[in-house]
Amino acid sequence: MRRIVFAPLLCLLALFALPQVHAQAPHLLRAPSISETQIAFRYADDIWLVSRDGGAARRLTSTSNITDGPFFSPDGNTIAYSATAAGNTDIYTIPATGGAPKRITYRPGGNYVTGWTPDGHDLLMQSMQNAVRVYFQLYRVHADGSGLPERLPLPSAWYGTLSPDGSHLAYNPWLQWQEESWKRYRGGQTQPVWIVDLKTLDRIKIPRENSNDRYPLWLGDSVYFLSDRNGPTSLFRYDVKSKEVKQLVENHGFELKTLAGRGNTLVYEQFGTIHLYDLTGGADHLVNISLDGDLPSLVPHLAKISSGEIQNADISPTGVRAVFEAHGDIFTVPAEKGDVRNLTNSSGSAERAPAWSPDGKRIAYFSDATGEYKLYLRDQDGLSAPKVIDLGPDPTYYYSPTWSPDSKRIVFSDKRLNLWYVNVDPALGPAKPIKVDTDLREGFGPAGFSASFSPDSQWILYARSLPSLEDAAFLYSIATGKTTQITDGMSHVTNPVFDKSGKYLYFTASTDIGPAIDGFGLGSLNRTATASVYIAVLSKDEKSPIPPESDDEKSKADDDKKPAPDQAGKSDEKKDAAKDSDKKDDKDKDKDKKDKPTPPTKIDLDGIQQRILALPIPARNYVTLVTGKEGVILLGEGNAAANPSAGNGIMRSVWRFTLETRKTEDVLHDSTAIATSFDGEKALYMKGSGWFIAKVSDLNPGAADGTPGKGLNLDGMTAKIDPRAEWRQMYAETWRIEREFFYDPGFHGLNLKKISDRYAPYLDGLSCRNDLTYLQKEMLGEITVGHMFIGGPHTDNDAPKSGLLGADYAVDHDRYKFAHIVNGGNWNPKMYSPLTQPGVNVHEGDYLLAVNGTPLHATDNLYAAFEGLAGKQTTITVGSNPEGAGSRDVLVVPVASEGEMRFHAWIEENIRRTNELSNGQIAYVYLPNTAGEGFDSFNRYFFAQTEKKAVIVDERYNQGGDIADYVIDVLKRTPMLNYESRQGLHTTEPTGAIYGPKAMLINQNAGSGGDAMPWLFRQAKLGPLVGTRTWGGLVGIGGYPPLLDGGSITAPRTALYGLHGVFEIENHGVAPDVEVEDDPKLVAAGHDPQLEKAVSILLDELKQNPPPQFVTPPYPDYHQNDGLGGK
Repeated sequence: MRRIVFAPLLCLLALFALPQVHAQAPHLLRAPSISETQIAFRYADDIWLVSRDGGAARRLTSTSNITDGPFFSPDGNTIAYSATAAGNTDIYTIPATGGAPKRITYRPGGNYVTGWTPDGHDLLMQSMQNAVRVYFQLYRVHADGSGLPERLPLPSAWYGTLSPDGSHLAYNPWLQWQEESWKRYRGGQTQPVWIVDLKTLDRIKIPRENSNDRYPLWLGDSVYFLSDRNGPTSLFRYDVKSKEVKQLVENHGFELKTLAGRGNTLVYEQFGTIHLYDLTGGADHLVNISLDGDLPSLVPHLAKISSGEIQNADISPTGVRAVFEAHGDIFTVPAEKGDVRNLTNSSGSAERAPAWSPDGKRIAYFSDATGEYKLYLRDQDGLSAPKVIDLGPDPTYYYSPTWSPDSKRIVFSDKRLNLWYVNVDPALGPAKPIKVDTDLREGFGPAGFSASFSPDSQWILYARSLPSLEDAAFLYSIATGKTTQITDGMSHVTNPVFDKSGKYLYFTASTDIGPAIDGFGLGSLNRTATASVYIAVLSKDEKSPIPPESDDEKSKADDDKKPAPDQAGKSDEKKDAAKDSDKKDDKDKDKDKKDKPTPPTKIDLDGIQQRILALPIPARNYVTLVTGKEGVILLGEGNAAANPSAGNGIMRSVWRFTLETRKTEDVLHDSTAIATSFDGEKALYMKGSGWFIAKVSDLNPGAADGTPGKGLNLDGMTAKIDPRAEWRQMYAETWRIEREFFYDPGFHGLNLKKISDRYAPYLDGLSCRNDLTYLQKEMLGEITVGHMFIGGPHTDNDAPKSGLLGADYAVDHDRYKFAHIVNGGNWNPKMYSPLTQPGVNVHEGDYLLAVNGTPLHATDNLYAAFEGLAGKQTTITVGSNPEGAGSRDVLVVPVASEGEMRFHAWIEENIRRTNELSNGQIAYVYLPNTAGEGFDSFNRYFFAQTEKKAVIVDERYNQGGDIADYVIDVLKRTPMLNYESRQGLHTTEPTGAIYGPKAMLINQNAGSGGDAMPWLFRQAKLGPLVGTRTWGGLVGIGGYPPLLDGGSITAPRTALYGLHGVFEIENHGVAPDVEVEDDPKLVAAGHDPQLEKAVSILLDELKQNPPPQFVTPPYPDYHQNDGLGGK
């Protein structure tokens, strides 16, 4: 057995920005494949070739979009790979000597090559094209691109290799969701290697103890594979004849990632390095490879920044400009005249959360330019160096900087639930943060203080949580340093803010949000929330701003004051002159206001709760409150549901309320953000992908559906992109996110500095953005936790989509025949099935003869005929025979995806099958997740079947979301009472219940909330769990700062444990009470072994413990002996 020892890599001191391969840094050479003379591998998202002896490599492709492969053909002449182009991931082949690539697949969705058949005639492909949920299946695809993909007869399969004679397949039956980013994983998705006879579908399981065994390779009488059964992933062999497993390489270094081979030689990747293993002598050696050539992905360049990259925004004090955070830079954009300014132009740092000072001179923001985030103050023209304010010795993430009206202080919050302010005027003393308060509970976003200053800059108003989970409003006095709670805690207070006059403050408060206030339970999706708007009178000497109103007749004396008819014209002239004078007075008043010192904001804390008044504004789910001028507020109304996950972030309406007139007006629809200028005159808002500045007074109820004001021209937003500088910043940001957000301060025993130092040398060798993602996954996998998800920047894809008809096909007489037509749900646009529309009349057994007049034969690529046709009217020629006699043209509209219609058809088939097997006694209910879709699915299918005696809840492939408390509560319902009326059926209360036995189906592809639901089902003793062990990822994620380029990193910030103080589910999963696998032989024969077992269990239970039957008691008879009774 060969041994690999981890070799420490030296950190390089110099930064190289030249767009060339850095010869000294370790590179990430990935997924090698081997021919008789060469090694092909992936680097810089392209394929490179090198001699098996090593040396200088040469680039074979120049597409920079390759995602999978390369794979040498058996004869070594052709290389297959998958690449993302034209809006889809497809398989391509290219001659090993170079040349033009050939596209092999055209079907929408991911088509990922996994190898070749031994004869070189076909390719093996993994795809979800016919899957009803999120799982892969394996297909054979003709290497010349002709014909139809042929699915191997397996329920699911992720990766496989054929035996030399092609009769058997060694394969991984499922995908592990976090293959790279969860090391030492031992949940329900640990991957076995199974060997299946493709004719009989009999299985052999390679022995293991819940290890991750991947990338099987069949050579001769052995199946080689990678496994973490003895520590870091290493190389093993399974002898097909003796059934023995032997470790070939002992590994104490980086993980082995992929495996390929030919003849007596194996080639594998050990995280970025390529090794050869000689099967005859057991020798293992590193292949030394040099890389020459330019890498365009490293070239510094100027890039246009789209509106989709904007993360935070603010408006200048008078609304002449807006300031944006985008791609780690701070931009100001004029409302009308002038140029866009990039104030920071920094590739190597991230600037966040800009806020414009009320005096218009400076912009505050947070930046990590010094290595940790600090507060920066920069002149609004960006011409001078910024002032940097250190925020303390224990840095973290900071949010929501808000200026005091006198521009001398800034209040902000941090990740650690603290609220601070800092003096930024030297006359006030040192610029050191002063703590105001600390919140009580951490949510899935920034601490929700919603802090603001009083007009005189001496008070800070904010809301924070109470032990009850509801929020109250607080006032902090800068003069005394004391905090006072000003609301009683019997309502949930949000959006507190001062009126510009300094006489009042406003806030919204809800008394019906309690059942949904945590936002983490599925039941909160069933709760609507409303909030009323309140005003607090700050001084005990101030009168009510909404005194009682009364209509009274005017006295005769008032009438005598009216001008005589002949004086009316003169009176009008006087009025016009008065208006002109008023305009001049208004300008003078505005000037006086600017010159006049702001009067002190008088606040009498005693009795303030008695001076809180309800404003005459209808209660709605208000999510935003901002102030305009004195006595004017704007209220953003969100989705009616209390749980934010039930909405889409769009405010259905913005309402303007004017205190003087007590008038509420609906002035703007479907905006996603709104802010007002310091003078209260203008508003910055986002609608769709555009940003607009409008006068608050110009927001017109009659034009609420439009976009009032001036649309901002963002075309001038450009940034200097230095890829390597950005990757370094994002590397540091990645570890900072883990440091600050990960729920365990000990990081599962990992020293973050040591692990960061181990992987840091790879930074200088990164060749492309995907390399950074690969590096992040590998290093974050060391923490060993679920939900460690890493994503690259979002890329817009406007390419035309290929179309699908919602059908399965068979080849017959050189033609394509409709073997099966999927019945979607045409009442739902997501389930639209093109061939089942009224009037189409295409039937199973018909032939597809042509598409838009172009004949189609079985030697043609079926899906290529529909390229670019999704959503477009398409004429297909169909007939009842392959010759085309009596054929007809049919107009259809192909869809881009069949996923939803196939999913719906699968549910309906499971309902039908359950009814058939149980003779109508058992209900079937499917939950695709524990979020909105699962909530809707449960409500639809459960309550429509409450006449059944028993129920199967199917959560296989459940993608999680919230905690399914609502589902468990409904399933736990027991009879409480009965009632009846003269006619109709008797009713048992509660009505929405099934009182008989219950079972739940689970499998390895159910996780997160899909782990919690069966866990709670078992705790509630509702019935048996049938299937296979769940994923085992029961932590919570959300609310992280995006990476500089829009990429994403998670750091589980909550972890769920049981009532006995044990993390029961994380990295284990929920084991079934009755284990039933999807046996390929049974599934191929049309069975669902797990569903059928659950039905059998419940039928037995119904025999032994039938649900209760209630009989109407005798009616009372009070007239047995008084002669008034009887019929």
